[in-house]
Amino acid sequence: MLPRSFKLRRFVVADRSMEPALVGGQAVIATRRGTAEPGQIRIFEHPLRPGFWLIKRVERIPETGRMWVLSDNRSLSTTDSRELGTVPIDGSYRVLCALPTWLVRIDSAPERP
Repeated sequence: MLPRSFKLRRFVVADRSMEPALVGGQAVIATRRGTAEPGQIRIFEHPLRPGFWLIKRVERIPETGRMWVLSDNRSLSTTDSRELGTVPIDGSYRVLCALPTWLVRIDSAPERP
């Protein structure tokens, strides 16, 4: 059993920016617990569009409290640190696991990064 303070949140990937690791329509389970580290997939609010979530891989932590994030599928034109610069670690979610696409129910309407 997980401690009460260990809150999980489900997101659904909305595009192809994280292929092949994650595909559009795939759900992920994430938490705000844990330290951001290179290689992790993290979800964070778009700095210029509150309420719009992005999912990217941490490339590096160049300064305290901020991270440089990139899409896995760099052949697409997507929003990441190449456009935004570093983004805050505070408030981001660490992806714990990805669920198979067949487990995502269309009527559940989770937030989409």
